[in-house]
Amino acid sequence: MEERLIDLEIRITRQEDMIDELNKTVYQQQLKIDGFEAVLKEMARRIIELESDKPLNERPPHY
Repeated sequence: MEERLIDLEIRITRQEDMIDELNKTVYQQQLKIDGFEAVLKEMARRIIELESDKPLNERPPHY
């Protein structure tokens, strides 16, 4: 009986360690996603800014 308890304690400890590692990984991935979202928003803002400065269907001045 005592061996079973020790085995269960070992398993629980390993699972807790694994959960901690998974949480760290998820946190790091979320930081990367947040960074990517910020870059994407900035790129979208720049594209909109460039498009508003120069209409696409405007005739050149020599017409």
